[in-house]
Amino acid sequence: MKSGSSGAEVEALQTRLAHLGLDPGPVDGVFGSATGAAVRAFQRSKGLTADGAVGPETANALGLYVIPGVTVTVVSRMFPGTPVENIEANLPPLLNALVEARLNDHSMVLMALGTIRAETAGFQPISEGPSPFNTSPGGQPFDLYDFRQDLGNQGAPDGERFRGRGFVQLTGRANYHAHGQAIGLGTQLLENPELANDPAIAAKLLASFLKSRETQIRSALEAGDLQSARRLVNGGRHGVDAFSRAYRTGDRLLAEA
Repeated sequence: MKSGSSGAEVEALQTRLAHLGLDPGPVDGVFGSATGAAVRAFQRSKGLTADGAVGPETANALGLYVIPGVTVTVVSRMFPGTPVENIEANLPPLLNALVEARLNDHSMVLMALGTIRAETAGFQPISEGPSPFNTSPGGQPFDLYDFRQDLGNQGAPDGERFRGRGFVQLTGRANYHAHGQAIGLGTQLLENPELANDPAIAAKLLASFLKSRETQIRSALEAGDLQSARRLVNGGRHGVDAFSRAYRTGDRLLAEA
């Protein structure tokens, strides 16, 4: 990308520069003089050749992976009412994680975004709160999770320690272990479960979780069975409507792009 370029890739670049505190001018998908100046400032800060063009080296330093058509503007329409600054901050690490996991085709990107819409509509990693589904009447928070063998929990305090977190609401000792290992954290996620709410880690965990069910998810999506695709993540009907609305809205917008 360089002066005179335009399109979704430039909008993603401008969004990333703005998030880093470098003023690219209007986030309008047009690579003008202000965007070039912001790129040069970033390049100088990283010891790169300050030519104002975004080649592979600069894109890598920016942590910028572009998936055509998937922009802050499009995602904002999939997430009505969500603060746009949350999308601006957390969309880049999500796209990075999907590219790295080779889940960057439109159907799996929409699967990831629809999952976030159903699980954490504010487009921020969050921790699960106590509810009748995880806590017995008058019991300790998350005590209904403590001995869930399907989650790999081994008794208190596993229920609370490995409650749902992140973009996908990763839950249970077994999932924290398996997906922590899969994204290169070793045992760190077991030792410090709150890491699952770090946006970059949360994005990688979501990608890892989807990757582990990729074949089944793709089959459901190809059949147009969004309810089954959602069930492969959540195990039930929770969030099916929000997931389906987001997926269909994104599918339409990407087809129009």
